[in-house]
Amino acid sequence: MTAADPGLAALEAEVTTCRRCPRLVAWREEVARDRRAAFADQEYWGRPIPGFGDPAARVLILGLAPAAHGGNRTGRIFTGDRSGDFLFAALHRTGFANQPTSVHRDDGLALTGAWITAAVRCAPPANKPTPLERDTCLPWTVAELQHVRDVRVVVCLGAFAWDAALRLRVALGLPPLRPRPKFGHGAGVDVGPWIMLGSFHPSQQNTFTGVLTEPMIDEVLRTARDLAG
Repeated sequence: MTAADPGLAALEAEVTTCRRCPRLVAWREEVARDRRAAFADQEYWGRPIPGFGDPAARVLILGLAPAAHGGNRTGRIFTGDRSGDFLFAALHRTGFANQPTSVHRDDGLALTGAWITAAVRCAPPANKPTPLERDTCLPWTVAELQHVRDVRVVVCLGAFAWDAALRLRVALGLPPLRPRPKFGHGAGVDVGPWIMLGSFHPSQQNTFTGVLTEPMIDEVLRTARDLAG
């Protein structure tokens, strides 16, 4: 986020005070109150997470939702958990991030050419938002794209994000695609107004088991950079 963009700053203020989904509000605040033992001395964010990065980005990186003890703790998506450790290291290797780690909102991380956001802005129980919660959150991403206007490629981290990108396209006034493009790692489709690229989600389950490796995600991110020009 940049202070030079008052529109994005105002949108961030709206996102972070949202209370539209009672189940998510209750869960994020419960987690922030009770805390994990390893973080008992830290003050949790406990609010919705705004997108962040380069407002002139041509690559949008779309995730599922903040982790209960990651983004919900630190206040920045993919920050403070193993998924983020994997993702930001990859973004650094591929030239999108100025450093390979992300531990809190004020750690000096800056992105160039990329904007990161999530389909759902609050940490959901069991990491599973409901369809209603998913749809209620979609307008926030629509609003972000009114300010981050140069996006040409959307990197979808997982099938949930792939589905969210297709829904986002319809929310922007375009007709549903038939047949519906299928998600897969390395999948790519030009859906206008952007190209969608699929990547397996950088969850611990995927990265610890080798379902998603560093070369695999690096290839997707480099492809995104090339396609974005």
